[in-house]
Amino acid sequence: MKTVLVTAAAMAGLGTLVAAAVVWSGAYNVAADVPHSRPVHAVIEATRRRSIAVRAAGIQPPDLASPARIRQGAGNYDAMCSGCHLAPGMAATEMSRGLYPPPPDLSRVTVEVTEAFWVIKHGIKASGMPAWGGSMDDAYIWNMVAFLQAMPAMDADHYRRMVAASGGHDHGGGETHPHGSASDPGHHDAVADDDAVEGVVHRHPDGTVESHPAPPSALPAPEHADNGHDHQR
Repeated sequence: MKTVLVTAAAMAGLGTLVAAAVVWSGAYNVAADVPHSRPVHAVIEATRRRSIAVRAAGIQPPDLASPARIRQGAGNYDAMCSGCHLAPGMAATEMSRGLYPPPPDLSRVTVEVTEAFWVIKHGIKASGMPAWGGSMDDAYIWNMVAFLQAMPAMDADHYRRMVAASGGHDHGGGETHPHGSASDPGHHDAVADDDAVEGVVHRHPDGTVESHPAPPSALPAPEHADNGHDHQR
């Protein structure tokens, strides 16, 4: 038994030294345009799938069939997610082409609801997927999850109409640009009002009053990946 333990310890030590040598040498290529080797990819994928599944197992979703919930989630998806995960009728973008692992095209696949909620809230390390829970309340995250269930059945026109009616980028604070919202995130539920199309005037916690215009009646088609950029390609 002593011999077995000594041998095991020696092998573990040798493995640690080899791993340290590989890391220090820079031999492993971490470039995003060079895929992982098959063994590394298999380990990472298995780790990712099990980590998400275990942590999402106890989450209880609300009713995701509400049209208002789905509609409100459309604006946040368009502003925060479509650049990587695309949308109906949308071509690959610079971001979606450049990320590794490649983000799934969520306009074509339906995601499991509790796992989608967990991923949106907590993100995934070293994947390009941010943790939106730091700036977005759970109710808004569930609205995005509800929209994800409906989006694969939409065509491009339906998607654009849904985004136009959504109130835009609005998740109760932390938005990176002014939100032309049809509801006040500080004083209204995260589920949008069916008839909120006339714009809104609302009061912030500091007492100031802000007026937002109504959302546009139509959005430009999302087929163009470069958004005006010119890379001379």
